[in-house]
Amino acid sequence: MTPPAFDLLIKNVRVVRPHGNAVHHADIAIAGGKVVRVVPGLDASLAKTVHDGQGRLAFPGVVDAHMHSGIYAPLAEDAVSESRAAAMGGVTSSLNYFRTGQYYLNKGGPYRKFFPEVLKTSKGRFHVDYGYHLAPMDSTHVQEIPELIRKHGVSSFKIFMFYGSHGLHGASDAQRDFLMIGKDDRYDYAHFEFVMRGVQKARELLPQKAAQISLSLHCETAEIMTAYTKIVEKDRSLKGLPAYHASRPPHSEGLAVFIASYLAHETALPNINLLHLSSRKAVQAALMMAETFPHIDFRREVTIGHLMLDVTSPAAELAKVNPPIRPREDVEYLWQALLAGELDWVASDHACCRHEMKIPKRYFGNIWMAKSGFGGTEYLLPALVSEGSRRGMSYNHMARVTSWNPAQRFGLNAKGDIAEGFDADIALVDPARSWVIAAKDSPSTQGYTPFDGLPMSARVDATFLRGMLICENGQVIGKPRGEYLFRPTA
Repeated sequence: MTPPAFDLLIKNVRVVRPHGNAVHHADIAIAGGKVVRVVPGLDASLAKTVHDGQGRLAFPGVVDAHMHSGIYAPLAEDAVSESRAAAMGGVTSSLNYFRTGQYYLNKGGPYRKFFPEVLKTSKGRFHVDYGYHLAPMDSTHVQEIPELIRKHGVSSFKIFMFYGSHGLHGASDAQRDFLMIGKDDRYDYAHFEFVMRGVQKARELLPQKAAQISLSLHCETAEIMTAYTKIVEKDRSLKGLPAYHASRPPHSEGLAVFIASYLAHETALPNINLLHLSSRKAVQAALMMAETFPHIDFRREVTIGHLMLDVTSPAAELAKVNPPIRPREDVEYLWQALLAGELDWVASDHACCRHEMKIPKRYFGNIWMAKSGFGGTEYLLPALVSEGSRRGMSYNHMARVTSWNPAQRFGLNAKGDIAEGFDADIALVDPARSWVIAAKDSPSTQGYTPFDGLPMSARVDATFLRGMLICENGQVIGKPRGEYLFRPTA
């Protein structure tokens, strides 16, 4: 008897690919964790297992390129719970920003000692495939960049531009202790330059991988934010999200983009990612720099939080994040830029911060005492399909900015498309299923969400990771099966 040709056959779906301007009715045949055929009318008897897609949209599994697993809770816990939330939302690849210093593992030192502990803790805990971006916080880390790429498959790095003299949650005079760097190290513009030189040196040492080695930057200017925070704190007419927006003004983002871009030009580093641009001024600055330095391949990121929330959100301090949630006019501009193709991918910036840590009861209503960041990876794809469809965004464009573009940038060469030879990472989406976001329905341990109460018109029905059904109807299935993404992948 001839053995089945396919491990899984997903029948009767509308396949959304990141290229073109149409979706196609087809069946998806999977063997060995890979897509092997995408055509209509495949014989169900050729497969061990058949899943009826019931006419749903089949999106490539989401590559959530900006997450923070392990920032506010132990990594061993966060890896499990927050990857469950990711799977619920159609995310199949989770790329997490990580660094030494306070939060995360709460220790400093070289990455040669630090990162193996991260990998050991992560193994066997993620429900989706996972990888890490690392932030060089001191001179030792800069020297370690080539080895991090060669030995550990970390091909993307990060600079937090405001950390030098501004805290994670607001103004701070104790940044050296927070960053856990030595007395001879400074986290300043000179350090940023040396990080860029270090990344470019690694690209030159590893030319076969250079195209997918990049540097990401959180662009805000510490000095401006510190000064404006003092002004805003004294202004009793401002509170909540409007106050936090005013304390970290958009021109702080724009100026940081200018500085980062010029340093990239000076250091001849061509692969620059400008993270979570939140305002008109930030995006305009980024576009100006792309014209000024055409030899630099800038990529521009936006988060689903900055696309869905504004300063009038009833979530108030629960929506505190860096950069801040902005006024509605900035949100509308971000959508215009996204629809025009001026933003390259949409991420969640997921940072699960449980209610008791986000803001203790005695500080309710005080934006300054709330911690920064919140989760939302589970809402990335449903919210983008819901709101994007309303605004005329094509499904193909959605697939580009949630899967293909981040996969290509960050060296996930078998991710981001539903085509022969690609990993069988698939999210089945019902584009006409109305529901309302409620934190209680998420497997995240956060316990609340700033998205609470937002009506959605699309929902992820099932998520497949390398051909394995890992979530269906909001229920995560089986033990964690995520694999570490050594990048760039083959």
